[in-house]
Amino acid sequence: MILKRLVGAALSVFLTVQMAHATPVRIKDLVQFDGVRSNDLLGYGLVVGLNGTGDGLRNSPFTEEIMANVLERLGVNVDGEQFRPRNVAAVLVTAQLPPFARAGSPIDVTVSAIGDASSLLGGTLIMTPLNAADGDIYAVAQGTIIAGGVSAEGAAARVTQGVPTAGVIPAGATVEREVDFDLNSLDILRLALRTPDFTTAARIEEALNHAFGRRCAVMLDSGTVAININETLMPSIAHVIAMVENITIEPERPARVVVDQRSGTIVMGEDVRISRVAVSQGNLTIRIEEQPIAVQPNPFSPGETVVVPRTRAEIAEEPGIGLADVAPGASLSEVVAALNALGVSPNDMIDILKSIRAAGALHAEFIVR
Repeated sequence: MILKRLVGAALSVFLTVQMAHATPVRIKDLVQFDGVRSNDLLGYGLVVGLNGTGDGLRNSPFTEEIMANVLERLGVNVDGEQFRPRNVAAVLVTAQLPPFARAGSPIDVTVSAIGDASSLLGGTLIMTPLNAADGDIYAVAQGTIIAGGVSAEGAAARVTQGVPTAGVIPAGATVEREVDFDLNSLDILRLALRTPDFTTAARIEEALNHAFGRRCAVMLDSGTVAININETLMPSIAHVIAMVENITIEPERPARVVVDQRSGTIVMGEDVRISRVAVSQGNLTIRIEEQPIAVQPNPFSPGETVVVPRTRAEIAEEPGIGLADVAPGASLSEVVAALNALGVSPNDMIDILKSIRAAGALHAEFIVR
């Protein structure tokens, strides 16, 4: 395939790209198994031991309330007391309860300040229950926070690197309650494709039936493949999942172009094609400069100083891309590679791709972020 670019008279650029062959991928990297999922946990807690970087209690009354509740549970009566410490902070604690987590298993937690604390560095999260969406407590978190940033300030300047108001506690929570789910009670195991596609689902169905030696899998739609556990003749559903995970197929990827305008990043699949199209692109630069002049009267003469406005405006056309003729059936990767070789900036390249898509010559899903 050839990309031909004509600038002015007869300048031609030829580029040939060899398409890479599809790589087999394990089914475990393409699907999610029905029932094998994590659950979100959330808790509200208190961090202590901060070096003067905690919440200002006048601005965060909820911090004072939770601190009073904690002290009262420990037998310390603080009613009517005026305490304004700067070494505590109210936080939200989040975690993921892994599938089949058992009581006593440790899990990681993330701690985030919700008040006006400037840093959680060096703080300790005190015992915090973590609830699921059903309102039940499934884990309890406690431990020293590892903050992801640092902040320092002086009398007239302040510097911050990273995010010091959020941190993690590795293995900082202990599972106290298990999710009631019996995997072996399933007669049908459903595989949900992360990227629904009829061709990929059909290939998974064919690979599963070939691996088990019988027709036990069926494609329900573009995003679901069902396996009849009884037809697999395996001792348990866990054995079925272990076997299915390592079966490899070649997934079918849709033709898609993803553009990030902020960073100028362009990502495209190898199946993206464009029809025959001609492209011409140029740049205009508009410059306006204000150069006011002060006019003063002669010495010892009546009058006053007047500022006379003076504006300079010009429009300059910078050299851009001349007429470009793209051969039919050329891949977009060839076009982009050739434009890169010609020194086209990422922003100009994104504008060119948008124009090609608007002309109906880009045969792919176009996503702009």
